[in-house]
Amino acid sequence: MLHPEPHGTNPAKRWSVRQATPTARELALLTLLGVILAACSGPVRLERTALVSEARASSATSRPDEAKARVVEDAKHSLSVSGATRCPEGMSDIEGRYCIDRWEASLLEILPNGEERAHSPYHPVDGVRVRAVSRPGVAPQGYVSAVEAGRACGASGKRLCRLGEWRKACRGPESKTFGYGASRERGRCNDDGRSPVILMFGRRWNNQTMNQPALNQLEHTLAPTGSHEGCTNGYGVYDMVGNLHEWVADHRGSFHGGFYQDVTSHGMGCDYVTTAHEARYHDYSTGFRCCADMPGDAPSSVKAAPKKAAPRKAAPRKTQKRRAPRKGR
Repeated sequence: MLHPEPHGTNPAKRWSVRQATPTARELALLTLLGVILAACSGPVRLERTALVSEARASSATSRPDEAKARVVEDAKHSLSVSGATRCPEGMSDIEGRYCIDRWEASLLEILPNGEERAHSPYHPVDGVRVRAVSRPGVAPQGYVSAVEAGRACGASGKRLCRLGEWRKACRGPESKTFGYGASRERGRCNDDGRSPVILMFGRRWNNQTMNQPALNQLEHTLAPTGSHEGCTNGYGVYDMVGNLHEWVADHRGSFHGGFYQDVTSHGMGCDYVTTAHEARYHDYSTGFRCCADMPGDAPSSVKAAPKKAAPRKAAPRKTQKRRAPRKGR
């Protein structure tokens, strides 16, 4: 910026400064030249501007956004190299036997006119028609029952996972208790959070307090799908341990894998199971993911590994007299 010169300045310097300042005619010519150059090289300039804006945005991005971007990039990469799989987009191929969602489910609400919009992951789905999708970097759906989860999977041409399918995918190709390893690494998955109910309501555990939308929006609670990059295994599935409990196809009602506050009290990691609630129950911690049969194949028949039963003592045999059969049998 040029400032007025004080009195007594050398005339030669005053002349050189005045000549460095463009005249009105020169400004007009420069403006015209700029317009012509812009018309000739507009796309290049726009592209360069976009790159600069992107770089600036990247430098100002917060850590959660960076994690989300990495997850999305990972998803694109995995989809680009998995052309041989017959599974739908967003699902992993489990040894050619069945498909499972890579990420915990989020929901789309189906409107009466057939259009869809995102359903809030922080609200129950009672009385709402929805379908399940598997996407990285989004808040997964809590507050959902097994019955509602099954319908949401069905609306997308999928189904709830059978227990054997879920557990096999969770443990990974090497069949490890936590998927990523045989023992827990605290914080590798979203498994070290705090109780939002206690924070908001003390120890008032009931249907109303445990379904409040604000619960999963507090810090150190629910995490975006796939944001814990190490919480995966060789099958490429994320968050099967921690984040949200996951319902399976069990008519008695059971959810598995633990959630962001606990992954060990009802079993370790992939063996974690809660059976205290019926299939219509839901709270802030209950979520799910979908499975699907391999296109063109018969339904999957993966069964859960049988648990060893305690040996029973043989009862002493009693000699009984044979009764005559009753009439009418």
